[in-house]
Amino acid sequence: MAGHSKWANIKHRKAAQDAKRGKVFTKIIRELTVAAKQGGPAPEDNPRLRAVMDKALAANMTRDTIDRAVARGAGTNEADNVEELVYEGYGNSGVAVLVEVMTDNRNRTVAEVRHAFSKRGGNLGTDGSVAYLFSRKGQIFFEPGADEEKVMDAALEAGAEDVLTPEDGSIEVITDWTEFGAIKDSLEASGVVAAGGEVSMVASTTVELDQKSAEKVMALVEHLEDLDDVQNVYTNAEIPDAVLSAME
Repeated sequence: MAGHSKWANIKHRKAAQDAKRGKVFTKIIRELTVAAKQGGPAPEDNPRLRAVMDKALAANMTRDTIDRAVARGAGTNEADNVEELVYEGYGNSGVAVLVEVMTDNRNRTVAEVRHAFSKRGGNLGTDGSVAYLFSRKGQIFFEPGADEEKVMDAALEAGAEDVLTPEDGSIEVITDWTEFGAIKDSLEASGVVAAGGEVSMVASTTVELDQKSAEKVMALVEHLEDLDDVQNVYTNAEIPDAVLSAME
């Protein structure tokens, strides 16, 4: 993670996500419904649901919309025909790409995902080809200028796994993904309020990209994210601040 600027990446991607907010909401609602169906409607007993609810609130989804999606998942068989799959592949410069999907037609979905990889200069890989590089973790982010010592003390007291300090001055708290909600609550109770957070697949190693490669990888990510069945796209790309600034 040395030199990696997660905060800059989030700001850069947020603009694209805001432009497609309707599609983002549709995907979050689907994930809320499936999470409630599989693990029950109580977020305190369902870490996955709690994480998705936090994502929904961060996207400015209303509480009523969230509650309706959870109730739908817990009370009907609507989510029974939705299959969760993971596709693995490579983008430009050998960047590893992990694609999480929810679909009711895997043949349609794999065709669309394969087309996205081939069109954007990547390759769809086999099961296990890149998944070993990623681990599911909770990530809690603080803007540049946050009190590093205060955040670190509160995070370690709450049981966080690690605290990272990227070169841009932001702070990133890493947690076990099942403890993400509890640790986020603990930080807030300590008076340490995060700028954002998510449960994500975090890569153990990264590939630093120049501007040309970064543009190609981000084009692939955006193409995949625009597919209706794709829920999340993760890569081990590392885009330096200078490259991001040049791309904006």
